[in-house]
Amino acid sequence: MQRLRVISILILISISSFGFAPVTAAGAQVELFYAAGKPQVEFASNEIRAALTERGDACLPHSLDALGTPGKAAAVDPTRIVLASSAEESRHVAETLGVDPLKTAAVAQSYAIRRQSDTGRITYTVLAADPVGAMYGGLDLAEAVRLGTLANLTDSNHTPFIAQRGIKFNIPLDARTPSYSDASDSAQQNIAEVWDMGFWHEYLDELARQRFNVLSLWNLHPFPSMVKVPEYPDVALADVMRTTEKFDSSYDLTGKDMVRPALLAHVEVVKKMTIEQKIAFWRAVMDYAHDRGISVYVYTWNIFVWGADGKYGITSAQDNPITIDYFRKSVRAMLVTYPRLAGIGVTAGESMQNLQGEYSKENWLKQTYGAGIEDVRKLQPERSIDLIHRMNQANLNQVLPPWLDYPKPFDLSYKYSAAHMYSLSAPPFAKRDLVAMPSSLRSWMELRNDDIYSFRWGDPEYARAYLRALPGLAVLAGFNMGPDGYTWGREFISTEPESTRQLVVKKQWYSFMLWGRLSYDPSLPDELFERTLAVRYPESPADKLFAASEASSRVIPEINRFFWASGGNDLAWFPEACLSHPKHHGFYTVKDFMNGATTPGSGILNIREYTSAVLQGALATGITPPQVADQLRADATQALKLLDAMPSPGSDKELRLTLGDLRAMAYLGEYYADKIMGATELAAYGATHDAQRRASSVRYLQSAVEDWKQYAAIATRQYRPQLLTRVGYVDLNELTAKVEHDVKIANE
Repeated sequence: MQRLRVISILILISISSFGFAPVTAAGAQVELFYAAGKPQVEFASNEIRAALTERGDACLPHSLDALGTPGKAAAVDPTRIVLASSAEESRHVAETLGVDPLKTAAVAQSYAIRRQSDTGRITYTVLAADPVGAMYGGLDLAEAVRLGTLANLTDSNHTPFIAQRGIKFNIPLDARTPSYSDASDSAQQNIAEVWDMGFWHEYLDELARQRFNVLSLWNLHPFPSMVKVPEYPDVALADVMRTTEKFDSSYDLTGKDMVRPALLAHVEVVKKMTIEQKIAFWRAVMDYAHDRGISVYVYTWNIFVWGADGKYGITSAQDNPITIDYFRKSVRAMLVTYPRLAGIGVTAGESMQNLQGEYSKENWLKQTYGAGIEDVRKLQPERSIDLIHRMNQANLNQVLPPWLDYPKPFDLSYKYSAAHMYSLSAPPFAKRDLVAMPSSLRSWMELRNDDIYSFRWGDPEYARAYLRALPGLAVLAGFNMGPDGYTWGREFISTEPESTRQLVVKKQWYSFMLWGRLSYDPSLPDELFERTLAVRYPESPADKLFAASEASSRVIPEINRFFWASGGNDLAWFPEACLSHPKHHGFYTVKDFMNGATTPGSGILNIREYTSAVLQGALATGITPPQVADQLRADATQALKLLDAMPSPGSDKELRLTLGDLRAMAYLGEYYADKIMGATELAAYGATHDAQRRASSVRYLQSAVEDWKQYAAIATRQYRPQLLTRVGYVDLNELTAKVEHDVKIANE
């Protein structure tokens, strides 16, 4: 990772002027020079062609060798685009055209854009260090064509701010090899999807467009569905199966009963496949990912043996030598079978015992995953295989002694914001261990989004601040962003679904654009995003839509900073529904808010602290609950005012649903503002027995009921209720009775 400042930005003219010069005259011809045969460059060139075609322009492709060769390319077309995809190509092209050379040829994924005007011809050149950099530069040019900003480009240099920018995907492979999220509607709906090559082509294309370059696939025990282990051949599973039984909220929250006999007694075949066909499928997925500059990792939890339990004497017992050997051989088989697999991430949980000695957690992991990777390194000494040790249910003092001498690459991985990346832009949770971590190690950050499953979020200011606050190059290996309680496959909760259900990464395209593009380059200006909105939704004033999105999107981070349940655990708090899993607590009442904690490091006083300070006549040192409520209300009011001023979206379904999402989040902000004030006033009544404070609390909570009804009405017009792994069944209309009960609590 190189943290070099971008010399110039792609978008130079403010959105307010809309003074963007056209790319070329309508129906013009544009020459495109590139070296064929590199999939990443082919992808970028196809994106450029498509963008030009949308404008009515013709694209004339040429070999890169034809550049500057008389007679091999037309000399009359006013616009040329050139893609150079290696340090050597870039040097040669720069010399041929007489432009400034690439200054970061040694930095992976880097590229430069050069604009040259010569006797009426304009040439836009991408000079890249490698094919991935050329792809990103080409995508920049395709975007500029679509946005009408190509003529405004100036020379610029680009290197990745964060080198490895990943998506966390809990993958539901089969009823017999479930993920951590399988007790949910989203997982069950997506089992068939993850075995469809068309799904992965669309998905990986979109990740590449948004500059994500890591895909991590998380599963409790993926081996039976993905490999055939020579020493344990009967473990391999044919076909793809899904249970016809309905899941509910009774499943263990650590995955220990994710496969029940009743589920396996009622299964349907989703797809007929031999294990050989499955292997061919996943090889093709990984090859396609490579062709989009994306590395694939597999992550597991331990010790789970779903699909293998009982075969050959395999059990989940930590001291079972057969199980240890089986895992070692499975890891070896996985890596040998998939030469494109970049690495494996391991967890010292959720189903491990705190044994000591030979069968301790860390010794078990080293004898299985560590030894399996070492077996492959001996077979393929030229290959780099990353072993990533998650710090979930582990601590640094236990991890370091057995692993410090393990060959590199060996990285750690932390839940950077616990389960709530939409909270603090600079969370404190991993800092203590990062300071104590040896300088020879680096860490991945898990950016867990168990906050927003339904809505279209978009606040570039928050995303930019969050990414800039991540640990620096000396510590940060990369990040994986995603939920544990939801499957980021195709969406299934829309009340107006597309005939082929939309990918979550396409439905929430703006959010993924912000996190992906800003993690490559956080200096990208807001004008880029505002212009993108303007082109995508021409019926809507872009400045108002941009501001409304920012205001509505501030709501969930604000409420997460105020209400922090059980250390930020995913099962303890889902802000879309003021809910936790029924086994944990269920719906959070006004009394829970009175006694709740705020996020460590937020500087926010909880209601108990604030009430005590006020009653003692002391100065409240920190952000007070009324100030939090005021900010929530201000953001909600701003968003609603902007949304009310918007023209009708007309026939644009996506715009209509986007405006609905923003309006729903605004009313959710109103609800939490009133609930916080109701809880604050009720706490004051409890301390003073002042009847006026109780009456005030009741008024706020009555208002909260109306806010909730507005929120639920909008949200349920667009989304169906769903079962979520981490918080159970979510039906916003059914929860209205819980919201109304807060008024009764205040009146008691």
